[in-house]
Amino acid sequence: MSGERSIVIVGAGPAGVRAAQTLVAAGLRPIVIDENARCGGQIYRQPPAHGGFERSKKTLYGFEAHKAEALHSTMAALLPHVDYRPDTLAWACETGRLDTLHAGRELSVPFSHLIIASGATDRVLPMPGWTLPGVYTLGAAQVALKSQGCAIGRRVVLAGTGALLYLVAYQYVRAGAQVSAVLDTSPFSQQIAAVPKLAHLPSTFAKGLSYVGWLKAHRVRIERDVMLVGIRGVDGVQALEWRRSCEGSRTETIACDGIGVSFGLKPETQLADLAGCRFRFDATHRCWLPEVDPMGRSSLRGVYLAGDGAGIAGADAAELAGRRAALALLDDLGIAHPRAPGLPDAAAIARRLKRIAVFREGIELAFAPPARCTSQWPDDMIVCRCEEIDARTLRACIRAGDAHEINRLKALTRAGMGRCQGRMCGEAALSLLAEETGKPLDALGRLRSQPPVKPIPLSAQTMADEFAEIPLEARDE
Repeated sequence: MSGERSIVIVGAGPAGVRAAQTLVAAGLRPIVIDENARCGGQIYRQPPAHGGFERSKKTLYGFEAHKAEALHSTMAALLPHVDYRPDTLAWACETGRLDTLHAGRELSVPFSHLIIASGATDRVLPMPGWTLPGVYTLGAAQVALKSQGCAIGRRVVLAGTGALLYLVAYQYVRAGAQVSAVLDTSPFSQQIAAVPKLAHLPSTFAKGLSYVGWLKAHRVRIERDVMLVGIRGVDGVQALEWRRSCEGSRTETIACDGIGVSFGLKPETQLADLAGCRFRFDATHRCWLPEVDPMGRSSLRGVYLAGDGAGIAGADAAELAGRRAALALLDDLGIAHPRAPGLPDAAAIARRLKRIAVFREGIELAFAPPARCTSQWPDDMIVCRCEEIDARTLRACIRAGDAHEINRLKALTRAGMGRCQGRMCGEAALSLLAEETGKPLDALGRLRSQPPVKPIPLSAQTMADEFAEIPLEARDE
């Protein structure tokens, strides 16, 4: 592969598919790496091809059924023109090389140009009982519904904050599941204050309001400005305890056997980190994001970022950003942009993304994660479930003056070193560190990524190490 052009796209959601479409129209044949079995990403996730159940796109995607159909149809038409690799995990990245795993076999994929469209994951904050069987993220609750045709319980409570909270509740009730309550930690006054920004996308805002109205019409209990006290159960979830945030409010209990919880979304940035991209702290998203120019170019030559992996903006923005990154790649190769009826040019993309960015500011304002919540965490509550590190251990380390930066806390306690690589506990550990030290999040460092970004068999890692020792020109593709 040395000296040859090899273009790789990681992700086959809205951003990845539109990037591939743009490159194919220019006569290129990209490799598309998809961790899922079928294209669509999380938002337009498809059931298994032979899953044993049938659900229409209208049932699966609601108002967005036509967008899902358009994306799936586009990818189907692209298949003869791309090297599509489903069920393939991209688990490490370095200069000019992506390490992947498919069917237990490790394969190194060289690239000259890389578009990372890695999407997002749930922002998780722990509470007492959160490690009990029956507790899921909202994203996992969606996977169960879309990919497996089932709910996460017979009586479900959805809790946390974020627009996804109401969307998942709507999808569950539409599918026939019993949603006992939706508990939103964000104050209603905060959501009202966000209306001027949300109004920049009136149709999207109206859809969000319609979800809430539909849920109320179907007698789903919705509570706002709540504090999640903890989850009760022995061998599994039995109830969720909560109270209103106002002083002196009493604790209430809702019986349930399945809980979906999330506090918004955060970008999946591990591959960008391993590739060596430069990062910056983004106050709106409350996290570190890869630096990109207006076209999606990263700080590394030949590496581009698109979609929620570069900053949460939603599926519509991801489609635009995927095409934009592909246009930037074509510019860098000196290839003229092909005519694309129905697809926007770079100027139109910039205008649309600007409006979406204002709307996104409104979403972050309306559904901000709870502030200063770590003081409520009991000492014996597990924060890092992979390594079984509790809040007491983290507090003791910080109060002893041994850790004033997140990677130092990780090194001393092992929080974030487990299978999830900090996906589940990183936000919690950082929040606790901020509250204990009184420092802002951007002063506490960025949790550094380590390969593999997700668990892989030890045998695959051994094969990868051996393969890395072979000169590039001698490798057999």
